[in-house]
Amino acid sequence: MKTFLTLALIFAGTLANAQGPQLNVNWNEKVMVSASTPTLQVVGNPMLRRKAAMHDGAFNALRDLQADYVRYVPWFPYPRLAVAELEAPGKSATSWDFSLIDPMTIDFLENTKGHTVMMNFSTIPQWMFKTEKPVAYPDDPNQVSWGYGGGKELRDTTLKELTGYYVRLISWYTKGGFTDELGKYHSSGYHYNFPYWEVLNEPDLEHNMSPQTYTRLYDAIVSALKPLMPKTKFVGLALAAESPGWFEYFLNPANHKPGVPLDMISYHCYAGANPNQQFDAYEYTIFDKAESFINSVAYIENIRKRLAPRTRTDVNELGTFVSSEMRNRPIDPLFFNLSASVYAYFFIELSKAGIDIIGESQLVGFPTQFPDVTMINYENNKPNPRYWVLKLIKDNIPAGSTLVGTNVAANNGNDILAQAFVVQGVKKVLLLNKRNKTVSLQLPAEFTGAKVSTVDSDSGDNEAIATVINGEVTTLKPFAVKLITLNR
Repeated sequence: MKTFLTLALIFAGTLANAQGPQLNVNWNEKVMVSASTPTLQVVGNPMLRRKAAMHDGAFNALRDLQADYVRYVPWFPYPRLAVAELEAPGKSATSWDFSLIDPMTIDFLENTKGHTVMMNFSTIPQWMFKTEKPVAYPDDPNQVSWGYGGGKELRDTTLKELTGYYVRLISWYTKGGFTDELGKYHSSGYHYNFPYWEVLNEPDLEHNMSPQTYTRLYDAIVSALKPLMPKTKFVGLALAAESPGWFEYFLNPANHKPGVPLDMISYHCYAGANPNQQFDAYEYTIFDKAESFINSVAYIENIRKRLAPRTRTDVNELGTFVSSEMRNRPIDPLFFNLSASVYAYFFIELSKAGIDIIGESQLVGFPTQFPDVTMINYENNKPNPRYWVLKLIKDNIPAGSTLVGTNVAANNGNDILAQAFVVQGVKKVLLLNKRNKTVSLQLPAEFTGAKVSTVDSDSGDNEAIATVINGEVTTLKPFAVKLITLNR
């Protein structure tokens, strides 16, 4: 009898494996309520300038997304598009000039109107740093200048130059104008509201700051801006790497001036292919790095909860990179499906970790400017799969959704990741295929007739394909992402 039972169990296991992975959902097992909002970042660059090829498609997509917490970052490689005072003030004149910065910034603010935005003019004017000689910048605003972000020590140790720059810049957009260093008033007529202001970007890289230096700058900038924007929440760190020492120092209230808020922290992850790696191996390396990052997040969350439990978290740059060898070659379109699948993975795992904001990077990239992280296809100016997966998640799984018990049995190699949610009483499941192969997933009987939206190689640069499940199996093409909505 014992031998018969053993053989029966072996046969059942073999049969299950032959049938492929099987989705199991316990709708009565409440795991947690999500605090997570999916969103994206918009990095200022020449393709967002008016009349640029990608401008209309990008801003139309941004407007249609209707996302909250969108991060806006004019960035140092294009100094004329990011820095409003490129030269130090002289005795008779200043160099304040918003003529190239305004059009892109106003287009961003108008196309996100009615939604929460996170502003970050991250680039400190280069003349404020001590350098052996002045750092040049190109006359052409479209020409990239990777060398503009140098310098480690500010020339004004009181930080009045630094804080004065940000007070005037923000006054331009929120107070209708400002008075410059020589007493001249500059009128803008703008009265925008900035709900969130993030202080600098990747200070661990861009100026190789220490946690101590950054914290001093953060305190000075926030203290100067708080009277100007009393309702604004401030975001700190924006780190490129998950260095525990940074979090230990910055999140300790004892290291800040009294009254300086620690409203939110932010940090980034780009899961990249290894040098010289070919596309057929990307899926393993990139998902392994994404998984490693999730482990780091758990460690960081322990630090945050211990030192500053009321501080929220925004992981606001999530993307994937091709290998260095492949960057200057045409990118396989399927790469963007892989990247979209990785974002869906990040959304599920970071939701489980309790992260408040989960931001995909970035709206626009193009050859010479991180083409691998673009959400707009730079060849046809249409949203690509990375955008459509974000929209699928944003439209269906808001903060406040309930995560319930979910697993995928006989999931060899963990090819499929699934998470079920209850959203205002509606049952939904987010699925993703981590592999470059087609996988059939067995579904519970109750899924027959359910609606399914799919982003995969068939949908391409178009919105998710809507179908209905017929039977108890759904097929996921390579790197496919699906959202299943059950009938009430």
